[in-house]
Amino acid sequence: MSNAIEVKNLNRVYYSYQKSVGLMSSIKGFWNRKHIEKSALSDINLTIPAGQVIGLVGANGAGKTTLIKILSGLIPPTSGEIKVLGYNPFERKNEFLRNISVLLGQKNQLWWDIAPVDSYQLLMNIYDLDVTKTQKKVKDLAEILNCSHVLETQLRRLSLGERMKMEIIGSLLHDPQILFLDEPTIGLDIVAQTSIRNFLSEYVKEKKPTIILTSHYMDDISKLADRLVIISKGKLFYDGSIDQFTQNSVQKKRLKITFENPVAQSAQISDEIRLIAGTNTIDLEVEPSKIADTINRISQKEAIQNMSMEEIDFEETIREFLKKE
Repeated sequence: MSNAIEVKNLNRVYYSYQKSVGLMSSIKGFWNRKHIEKSALSDINLTIPAGQVIGLVGANGAGKTTLIKILSGLIPPTSGEIKVLGYNPFERKNEFLRNISVLLGQKNQLWWDIAPVDSYQLLMNIYDLDVTKTQKKVKDLAEILNCSHVLETQLRRLSLGERMKMEIIGSLLHDPQILFLDEPTIGLDIVAQTSIRNFLSEYVKEKKPTIILTSHYMDDISKLADRLVIISKGKLFYDGSIDQFTQNSVQKKRLKITFENPVAQSAQISDEIRLIAGTNTIDLEVEPSKIADTINRISQKEAIQNMSMEEIDFEETIREFLKKE
């Protein structure tokens, strides 16, 4: 399998300047500026085979969107080597642009004041697409996404979920080999999220594009991605499978205990565990090495009726990681 994306020693530094509040500070800034240097990406090395779906995760400001903008040619790197489909993205050659699509969840690519069908007509002209085939594709995609009834409505009059479905259709008209999806389900309700997630899942199975997907909804990542890439403070923190990350990261198990009777008297079991009077159950997150001792201590205080233990899932693992960041 050939590689769709190859990144070697990628760095991106932003430069700005700092000034104090007030007119005089602004005037002084013309002659005496305090410059600030911020490293958004530092020494990133990444190889993505064609047809693979990458889940790109990180805290706000970690560098996810910057990476997508560099790979799609929107901004240049400060240093490093980048090849996307064999092209240097920032040269923005037509052959390169015709084979990628960028969907930024917080920005519109369709025109705000006209209906989606009119925007699609413009995109057909831009990409020099066959009108009949593309119109059929729009119809088919709209039916799958259950949004045919709003194709002729001004984009500005649509709900956020409907607009995002229109944006997705627009990004797929030219059958791109690579899709950059930056927060495609941001701000959507659970129904719209599920609809878009299911659509993308089927689209990946059928067309097999290469996708880089960022999302704060871990269901998007766990259900769509073949591989997990985590960026932390501009550096590559993890690159591998979701299962392996979960196994390596989880240091605790969830323990749920139900008592035969409500707790009669509050009691401190350990520094982190306390029984509260009147409760029937207790939910704990316990390190594997301390599970037996914890159960023993609790059973000495209260009669246990039922007990269950389970692994902490991927979403909670990522949430804990982001909290630390």
